[in-house]
Amino acid sequence: MSVRVNRMQVRNRVRQVPMEWRGGRGVIYLSWHSVAPAGWSVFAEEAIAAEIETAAIVVEEKYWIHNDLFLLLRLPPGGRSKLEGWLLEQAIKRQAEWESRFRDAEATEARLLAGVSVIEADLHGSTEPEGDPDRIYEAMKRAMVHGQRDGSLVRSMKLRALKQLIAEHAIMSVYQPIISLQPDGPSLFGYEALARFAKQEWFAGPQQLFAFAEQEGLAYRLDRLARRKALDGIGSLQPDQRLFINVQAQIMNDPHFTPGRTLSMLERRGLSPHNVVFEITERTSIDDFGAMKKALEHYRSQGFQIAIDDVGAGYSSLQSIVELRPDYIKVDRSIIDRIDEDDVKLHILHTLVQLAYKLDVSIIAEGIEREEELVAVKKLGVHYAQGYLLGRPGGIQ
Repeated sequence: MSVRVNRMQVRNRVRQVPMEWRGGRGVIYLSWHSVAPAGWSVFAEEAIAAEIETAAIVVEEKYWIHNDLFLLLRLPPGGRSKLEGWLLEQAIKRQAEWESRFRDAEATEARLLAGVSVIEADLHGSTEPEGDPDRIYEAMKRAMVHGQRDGSLVRSMKLRALKQLIAEHAIMSVYQPIISLQPDGPSLFGYEALARFAKQEWFAGPQQLFAFAEQEGLAYRLDRLARRKALDGIGSLQPDQRLFINVQAQIMNDPHFTPGRTLSMLERRGLSPHNVVFEITERTSIDDFGAMKKALEHYRSQGFQIAIDDVGAGYSSLQSIVELRPDYIKVDRSIIDRIDEDDVKLHILHTLVQLAYKLDVSIIAEGIEREEELVAVKKLGVHYAQGYLLGRPGGIQ
């Protein structure tokens, strides 16, 4: 689906816009995913008239190009970021409401696409009408391109929320205890730092947040912020205790990655690399083990240790253990859950424990929630454990 915006058509219509309205404005583009259903233009005109009458929005002008609608809106005062946020909210509201109402009225399953673009006031304060048509024309094209991708509005709102979270450093760390299962009795071995953020509508939890950051090329900035927050909240550790910090595998290959930054963070807080374990999380497969090993060798040379997380789930595999030779293997909750009732899970964990002993690697069982699970993993010779039974994530006591 492609629509051509005609420059002269826009120029002629813009000259009709009152000069006192020529300030911060925006364009909302609305188009159906395929051929526009019958009755769409009549429905849209009535919906716009109703919104203007109730002053829900200030529509300066509307442009119909074939069956695609461009709304030129007057925006409230504010900087570009604020204007974009307001415009996105308006577009999402109309996309959802109009699509739902039109579907109900016409008994159709068609999908309504939407895109937006901001037209800021001229930097020199110019309100000459001759300057406006071209700027509106370009904004209409930007809005149209934005709207061609299904789900573009939601993606844009998520991106805004992510960037705001990073800019405001709005992440905190909570710490879940990791307990030693040595024969002489359980003792506190360390903590895993877990990133948390205030509840918001765009991300269900940290996993979704970090996955989206990776899609948008912001994984390194988010990861660096999470690491800093983890170190800020830990205070001090005993010499034999460890802080496990999650690091996405793909971060090591990020062009912005700067080895040594974590070391300087530790030095400012009076901590040692000996206390820190980088927990490699594989949310996607590792494509270049050579580059990964090179990055990990740098950290190991400084005294850091390495753990492979989520073993037994997702992309984690024996190849990661063989190639990266971690200091710790963290067995995923999916293997530990009711392991006392499942012979297959017992065999899998037994195999991992035997491998760990042969490689001189420590093994950690994650997600211990029942006493029976704890008994089962201890019998198999697991070195360490964590889970709600042993301690929930929280502050450092």
